[in-house]
Amino acid sequence: MNITLAEKNLDIRLSPAAEHALAQRQTPLLAEMELLFSCLIRKRVRFGDLTAEDAIPASDRLSVRFRPVMTRVCAMADVTGSPPLDDFPIANPRPYVPRWLAIDYRRGQWLGEFGY
Repeated sequence: MNITLAEKNLDIRLSPAAEHALAQRQTPLLAEMELLFSCLIRKRVRFGDLTAEDAIPASDRLSVRFRPVMTRVCAMADVTGSPPLDDFPIANPRPYVPRWLAIDYRRGQWLGEFGY
């Protein structure tokens, strides 16, 4: 399965378990690829039921979104719990958009990773 995000092709790879779990859903799943810019760069895929305005439908059961974010502070010792995040506007997101997204479903949990 392929979609275009920021004028770049994204290859979406679903495991057989993920395909089966998606087929059972009544509402679309949102897979959000989060790229965090802070002291270090972190990649994470978040899953949810809510749709985002800029999400791209990959099928009738799956939408995908790329979200660059940044932390408000760099010193993680100053933050209790999850650091507060702000959207990180990028003038040209194309170089940062991943080439692939892999989605799996194990033990009742959605798992994902993306790469370049």
